[in-house]
Amino acid sequence: MSSSTAILSQGVGYGIVIGMGLFFTVLMIGLTWVQQRYTNFKISNIAEFSSASHSVKPALIGCAIVSSWTWAATLLQSSAMGYKVGLCGPYAYAAGATVQIVLFSMNAAKVKLNAPRAQTFLEIIRARWGNVAHIVFMFYALITSLLVSSMLVTGGAAVVTDLTGANQYAISAIISLPVAAYVVVGGIRSSLLADYIHTFALFAIILAFQFTVYATSDKIGSPSAMYEKLVEAGKKWPVDGNKDGSYLTFNSRTGMIFMVINLIGNFGTVFADQAYWQRAFASVPSTAVKGFLLGGSAWLAVPLGMAATMGLSAVVLRTDPAYPGYPEGLTAGQVSAGLPAAAAAQTLLAAGGAAMLLILLFLAVTSATAAELCATSTVFANDIWLAYIRPHATEKEVLRVDHIGIVIWALIMSVAGCVFTAVGLSMGWLYEVSAVSGAIANFPLTHAFTQFMGVVIGAAVIPIAFCIMWNKANRYACVGGALFGTSSALIGWLVATAKLNDGVINLETTLQDYPMLIGNVLSVPDVPPWFTSSFCLSGLIALFGSLIWPENYDWVETRALHAHHPNTIKEVSIDSPALNELDASEKEKSQMVATPLGGRSAAPSLRGTGLDLDFEPPVPVHEDSPEHIQKTFRFATWVAVSAFVILMILYVPDSIARHPYLDQIPVPLATSGYISTKVGFVFYVVVSIIWVFYGAIAVCLWPIWEYRHALAEISGHMWADLTGKRTKASSP
Repeated sequence: MSSSTAILSQGVGYGIVIGMGLFFTVLMIGLTWVQQRYTNFKISNIAEFSSASHSVKPALIGCAIVSSWTWAATLLQSSAMGYKVGLCGPYAYAAGATVQIVLFSMNAAKVKLNAPRAQTFLEIIRARWGNVAHIVFMFYALITSLLVSSMLVTGGAAVVTDLTGANQYAISAIISLPVAAYVVVGGIRSSLLADYIHTFALFAIILAFQFTVYATSDKIGSPSAMYEKLVEAGKKWPVDGNKDGSYLTFNSRTGMIFMVINLIGNFGTVFADQAYWQRAFASVPSTAVKGFLLGGSAWLAVPLGMAATMGLSAVVLRTDPAYPGYPEGLTAGQVSAGLPAAAAAQTLLAAGGAAMLLILLFLAVTSATAAELCATSTVFANDIWLAYIRPHATEKEVLRVDHIGIVIWALIMSVAGCVFTAVGLSMGWLYEVSAVSGAIANFPLTHAFTQFMGVVIGAAVIPIAFCIMWNKANRYACVGGALFGTSSALIGWLVATAKLNDGVINLETTLQDYPMLIGNVLSVPDVPPWFTSSFCLSGLIALFGSLIWPENYDWVETRALHAHHPNTIKEVSIDSPALNELDASEKEKSQMVATPLGGRSAAPSLRGTGLDLDFEPPVPVHEDSPEHIQKTFRFATWVAVSAFVILMILYVPDSIARHPYLDQIPVPLATSGYISTKVGFVFYVVVSIIWVFYGAIAVCLWPIWEYRHALAEISGHMWADLTGKRTKASSP
C-alpha cells in the first residue's frame, strides 16, 4: 500500500514510533531504578550489565528467545506465505525457523560446561584458538548483526510507511534510538524485561486476531467457513506449484523450496549472532537448555498462528468490498512487501485492526533491536576493547565502552536503514527471495535477506558449534572450512545467477529463488546437496580435518574466562568504603576485569589491600556438576534431533523431493497428493490456536510464577518504603 492508500494517518505512525518508544524508555528506566534500589543486581557490575549475572530463569529466557526471534518479517512474511501457497506456507515458515533454536539448546548446555562465565562466544574462540580465528569469526558475528539490524530497521520502517504514510527515512532514523536509551540505562536485564512486555502483547494480539477470524467475525466466523472459502479460492485463483492448485495441500513446490532455504539461511542468523549466545550466558546454568527449548517451541506458535489466521484470511476476503484495492486486490508489490496481513486486519476490524497490527510490528522490531544492541555492544567491549586495546581495563572502563557501543550501533542501524531504503533494498530484499521465472513468479520478496545471510554466514555455523562443543575440533580446519564454504557459496550464487539469466547479474537476478537456493545448497548434478551446501561443506572440512588432526583440548582457558581469584570472587563496587581507603593505583588494579591474556584468563588480586578476601559474591549462582550438564546436553540432543525429524523430514512431499534441485534430499515419509478435508483443516486450525495458548502460558504466565517470590519481596520492600520503613535489598 502506498502512502496514498495508507490505512492510518501519518500522525498515528509517528505517534506509535515516538510515543511508544518514549513510554518503554521511561518504563524500563523506572524498572532499572527499582532493581537498583531493591535488589543486589547492580548495573555497575559488568556481569550484570552484559549477562544479567548469569541468573535469569528459564521461562524468561524462553520469552527473550521468542521476542528476539520475532521480527516484523516473522509476522508479515509468514502471513504472505499463507496468502501465496495456503496451508503449507505457515508450516514451512514456522518449522523452517524453529529447528535452529531447538538445536541451539545443545550449545547452551555445552557453553555452561566449557565456559560458564563467558560474556561472548567470541571470547571462547579467542581463548581456545587465538587471535586469527577470533578475528575471522568476529567478522561473521558483526556481519550477522549488521544484516539483522538493517533488516529490522528497514523492514520496520517500511511497514510503518505502508500502513500510515509516514516518511520512511524519518522512521528509519528514529526507530532504534528510544531502544538504545533504555538498554544503556539497564543493560540486558532491561532488554529482557522489555522482551516480556512485548511478548505478552504479541500473544494477546495474535489471540485476538484468531478469535475474531475463527469465532466472532461475520465475514468468516469459523474454521468450517474458512475451509469452504479456501476451496472456492482454489478454484478462482489456483496456486501454481500446488497439488491441483489447492490452498489446502502441503504438496507445494514453492512452500517446500522455501522451507529448505529458510532452514539453511536461518542457521547462521542464530549460531553466528551474539544475541542468542548472550541469552545462553544470562541463563541459570541448570536451566539454560530448558529456556531455549521453551523459547523454540513457543516461538513456533507465532508464525504458525499468525499466518494460519491472517494469511489465509487475506486469501478468502479478496471478494469483500472492504478489502484494499477491491475488486483487483493486492498488487504483486504489496504482497512482496508483506501486506496480506494488513489487508486482512483492515478488512476484518477496519482501522482498529490496522492499528493493532502496527503496534504488534513495532513491538517485534524494537524487542529484536534491543537484543542486537546488547549483543554488539558486548562484542565491542569484550572482543575489541578488552582483547586488543585495553587488556587491563577496569570494570568502569568496560561499562563505558559498552554504553558507547550501544549508542554507536543504534546510529549504525539508523544510517543503514536510510541507506538501504535509498538504494532500493526494501524489506522484500531483506528477508525473502524474489523469483521472477517459472513456478516461483512473484514469490514474496521478504526472505531474500535470510537466504543471502545463508550464503554469507552459513558456513560459520558448524565451526562455531565445534569450537564450543567438541574438544577435538582443529582450529585450522574450522577456520579454513568457514572461509572456503563462504567463498564457494558466493561463487555458486553468482555463477548460477549468470547461467540462468544469460550472463545478467543485477539486483533482480541475484535474488531469484534458484540462484539463492544454489548459493545456500550449491546443488550440482549427481551430487547430494547436503554434501555440497556451503553450510555442510564447511562442516565436512572441519569434521574431517579435526578427526585427522585432533586438538584434544582440555578447556582450561575457556573455563578460566572471567574467573576471579578464589578468594576475590566478589565484584567490588568502585564506591565501596573499603576501596575508598586504597590509593588510586590499588583501586584501579582491584577494578580490573578478568580478560584473556596469552590464552588464559587474568584475575585481579586484592591481596595486601586490607580487604576481607573471604566474602561471598552478592548474587551467588549455583554451578551444576559436569555430570549434570552432560546429562542435560544429552537430553537437548535427543529433543533437537527429534524436532528436526518431525518438523523437517516427515512432511516433505515426495513429488517435491523429486524436483531437480531437491532430488537428493532424504524424505522417506511423504504426504504428496493429500488435499485437506474439512476435518483435517479444522484440526490444523485448532492445533494452531492451542499452540498459541501454549506459547502464551510458557513465556507469558510461567515467568510470573518463576519470579513470584521475588516479585512479592520487592513489592514488600516498596510498600515499606512508602510507609517510611527502609528495607535491605534482596536477590530475586
